[in-house]
Amino acid sequence: MHILVTGGLGYIGSHTVVALIEKGYTITIVDNLSNSSLSVLDRIARITGTKPAFYQLDLQDAAGLDDIFSIAPVDAVIHFAGLKAVGESIQRPLTYYRVNIDSTLTLLEAMRAHDVHKLVFSSSATVYGSAPIPYSEESLVGQGITNPYGQTKYMIEQILRDVAQSDPDAEFSLLRYFNPVGAHPSGLIGEDPKGTPNNLMPFVAQVASGQREKLSIFGDSYPTPDGTCIRDYIHVMDLAEGHVAALEHIRPGATAYNLGSGIGTSVLELVHAFIDATGKDVAYEIAPPRAGDLPEFYANPDLAASELGWSTTRSVEDMCRDTWAWQTNSAKTRL
Repeated sequence: MHILVTGGLGYIGSHTVVALIEKGYTITIVDNLSNSSLSVLDRIARITGTKPAFYQLDLQDAAGLDDIFSIAPVDAVIHFAGLKAVGESIQRPLTYYRVNIDSTLTLLEAMRAHDVHKLVFSSSATVYGSAPIPYSEESLVGQGITNPYGQTKYMIEQILRDVAQSDPDAEFSLLRYFNPVGAHPSGLIGEDPKGTPNNLMPFVAQVASGQREKLSIFGDSYPTPDGTCIRDYIHVMDLAEGHVAALEHIRPGATAYNLGSGIGTSVLELVHAFIDATGKDVAYEIAPPRAGDLPEFYANPDLAASELGWSTTRSVEDMCRDTWAWQTNSAKTRL
C-alpha cells in the first residue's frame, strides 16, 4: 500500500513515517522544508533500513503536486503539512489562513483528480475551544477558539466533512491530538525547531543542555493546582502509532478521533518530571501569561480505544528520557 505523507520530514510526520515503514507500507514524502531538515530523510533510513521517496514541494504548487500523484498510484494520504505555532498564528493570521487552508484545498483537488479517497488529517484539540473538559468527540467544536491556528484546523475539518458528504467513496479520519512530546528512542529523530522553540519540551531540553539560560513559564495564577497550565502530553511514538491505527481502521465519511492520554500534566509537573528523569537542572522564571493560552485541556480518548484499538503506552518519564536522548545525540546526527 502506497501512502503519500505531506510534511513527512517534520516532527510528527517523520515519526509516523518510521511507524508506517515498520508496518510494511511504501512511503512518498512531500515537504517544503520550511520547518524541517533534509537530513531527517537519512535518519529515517538509518532507523528503518528504508529510504522513502522524497519531493521538496510546497503543497500550494498544484502543478507540482499533480506531477507527484502521477508518478505512482497513491492509495491514501496522511496530511501533516502546515504552520502550527499558536503564538505565531496570532501575530501572522493571514499567513496561517493562506498556507494551511490553501495547501489543503490543493491537496484535496489533486486527490480527486487522481481518484484517491482515503485521507488521515492532522487536526488539533484546539478545535474544541471553550468546550468543557475532558474533550470528547461529541463536544462542541468551533466555539471560543482563541487563535488563528486553531481556526484553520476547525475550518479544514469542516471542508473535509463537506467533501465527504459530496463523495460517497471518501474515507477521512480527523485526528485531534493534544501535546506531542518526546522522540524516537534511538535518539536519531526528534523535535528540531528552527530558531526559538514554540513548544515547551524542546525549550526545556535546550535549557538543560546549556543552549539557553532559562525557561519562561507563562503564568502561574491559572485556576489549576499549581497555577500553571495543564496539558495532555502524548509521546510522539504513541501519536505516530495512532496515525497507523487510523489508516488501518479508516471508514466511509469523515470521523474525528482524539489522540491523547486522558491525563492532564501541568507545566511545572512536566519540568520536574524532566529533572527527575534526566538528572539535569532546568532553570526557569515565571513570565506573564500568553494571549490565547487556555488554563487546561485534556482528552477523553475512549473512541480511539474502542474503534481504532489504540491507546497511549508511554509515560511522561518516557517522554522526558527520549527527549533528552535526542537532545544529547542531535548534534552528532545532524549531517
